[in-house]
Amino acid sequence: MNAVIETPHRVSLYYREGSSDKVYQAAIDPAGNLFVVNFAYGRRGATLTTGTKTSSPVDYDAAQQIYAKLVREKKAKGYTEGADGTHYQHIDKQSSGILPQLLNPVEEAEVELLLCDDNYCAQEKFDGRHLLVRKQDDDLEGINKKGFIVGLPQTVANELRSVPGSFIPDGESIGDDYHAFDLLEHNGENLRQLPYRIRLARLIDLLLLTRSDYKHIRLVETAFTTGQKTELLQRLRRENREGIVFKRLDAPYMPGRPNNGGPQLKFKFVATLSAVVVKINVQRSVELGLFKGRGLVSCGNVTIPANHEIPMVGTVVDTRYLYAANESGVLYQPVYLGPRDDVDPGECLVSQLKFKAD
Repeated sequence: MNAVIETPHRVSLYYREGSSDKVYQAAIDPAGNLFVVNFAYGRRGATLTTGTKTSSPVDYDAAQQIYAKLVREKKAKGYTEGADGTHYQHIDKQSSGILPQLLNPVEEAEVELLLCDDNYCAQEKFDGRHLLVRKQDDDLEGINKKGFIVGLPQTVANELRSVPGSFIPDGESIGDDYHAFDLLEHNGENLRQLPYRIRLARLIDLLLLTRSDYKHIRLVETAFTTGQKTELLQRLRRENREGIVFKRLDAPYMPGRPNNGGPQLKFKFVATLSAVVVKINVQRSVELGLFKGRGLVSCGNVTIPANHEIPMVGTVVDTRYLYAANESGVLYQPVYLGPRDDVDPGECLVSQLKFKAD
């Protein structure tokens, strides 16, 4: 990749994976005696969609903060810097050689059994991005659910660099924060074959014995007894969180997702799915499609909130919904969550749909 040519006021970022070849530009522009933060995005070589992150001009310090946060978020999603937006030579994403362990869903009837099973602990199911972090001394890199190397939020990177040694934690990235729940390696020692209860204890020791004033690194709360798990479940429901996770305490770390079952299970309180944008509507909404066989079938429209960019046709996006109509498959009460650059269009299947109970 060419060297980065960047001023403090302007940057061009690029993302390429499969058929996606996108550019995102951000800039601090003067507006009288104040400043605005503008952006443009779209397929590289095509006309870009433009917008602003400042509804009215702000002072320079505020503009810098908005600009830095915007660039940090894009890099965390896998965007990288090109030379100048014209002669950029992109490269395919690098494989890290590591794959995360993924969870299988369970039905509500199974949740009651898991609450009473002392072989399983429980944790919150977060609504973020699954992210491993590989740290070798001062070198840090994120690893997404596909095993590709991606960027890290600067806030997370700064705090992890303060933890001595080399290690690979597993966790969930949400905004500027990282919720850690597993540890795969520590100072060259492979921990994957150890029971989860030991890996969790080693993670707690690694983070809490070195410092206790983290602002952006968080250990996931873990419940062990039936009473603790029941209280956690009830609290997560009250707070309208995404769901709950159950992990078998004596299980090793196994990359990938089993065909069914497995030692790590999830139960979502509301349904979510990944779908392909098939049409941009006149107002701020898009039509979503899911693959049935080789063709895409519509599952309805979803409104794009004002604080989100309208995704392009072909983009994979996540949507939360109450249920799908039995006959049409249209989503009821859909809520747009955002794009997913770590999910392939081929994974957007109608089998994800949760239908209204009879």
